[in-house]
Amino acid sequence: MDSEWNDNQPIYRQIHDRIVAMILDGLLKEGDPLPSVRNVATESRVNPLTVLKAYQQLADEQLVEKRRGIGMFVNVGAREMLLQGERQRFLTEQWPEIHATILRLGLEQDLLGVAKHERGEG
Repeated sequence: MDSEWNDNQPIYRQIHDRIVAMILDGLLKEGDPLPSVRNVATESRVNPLTVLKAYQQLADEQLVEKRRGIGMFVNVGAREMLLQGERQRFLTEQWPEIHATILRLGLEQDLLGVAKHERGEG
């Protein structure tokens, strides 16, 4: 796990977001163990309590489960749950601005042509 941190948000949140990205990208699959708190803390040069806080947040969101004595594991359905949330966030937060830019630049017909070409229609 990359240990470059930015000052825009707490480190525990950045660790959380990196684990979420790993699940979304398929690097961590359902049933896979998360890296140990100790390993992440050592590699990232952060306090183990910081990593634990990130992992607890993932557990609170029901993305991972703690198995006493053996670690944290990605829950079944975690990726799909994250994808649904990301899709909804994209449609409500990003798409309106992207759509407005497409309209402002007059790109509707260009995009239709690209879509038809990709489908082998033109």
